[in-house]
Amino acid sequence: MGRTALFGADVVERARELVQGASDTREMRVGLSVLVSAVCGVRNGIVAQVLGVSVATVVRLQGEVRDQVAGSAAAKRTWGGRRRQAMSYEEEVAFLEPWGEQSKTGGVLVVPPIHAAFEETLGHPVAPSTVYRMLARHRWRKVEPDTCHPKRDAEAQEAFKKGASRRLWRRLSPGTQKACPCASSSKMKPVSDA
Repeated sequence: MGRTALFGADVVERARELVQGASDTREMRVGLSVLVSAVCGVRNGIVAQVLGVSVATVVRLQGEVRDQVAGSAAAKRTWGGRRRQAMSYEEEVAFLEPWGEQSKTGGVLVVPPIHAAFEETLGHPVAPSTVYRMLARHRWRKVEPDTCHPKRDAEAQEAFKKGASRRLWRRLSPGTQKACPCASSSKMKPVSDA
């Protein structure tokens, strides 16, 4: 079990001021983290149960009150963020810009060259998942092959289709059709609707 936190009179007074002037529950908890411990003489585990937070949060809240009394209250820290980022978001945008230009011209991009260039830029090895997460962060996605090639010539395709259909039509037209030994007029019957 942990020990009871000790507070000076100035810290307890500052905690009372925080509780009386609290505008939200967080400010109330900051003040109560000190007052419950100092006035009732209980350990931080019990204070945590009373406030409905963890013991680590109680210690952090008590530290805020101590910092305010000492005059070293830093700017409020936020929890989120990319604390272990290899590059800032802007650096990643600059890094991916040439690759984006290549993809716009119809080039096929694969991750291994991007990964190698990323490692070269950083100067140390990184896991491939780092590159995949970076690409996802910038809304790059895996694109499946389309029904047609991006550099196709639509006119050439249509001309091919027309030529192929003419050849097929000539081959199947009655005047040019060769007699097939298995196809005799006696065996061919119209399809009934029944």
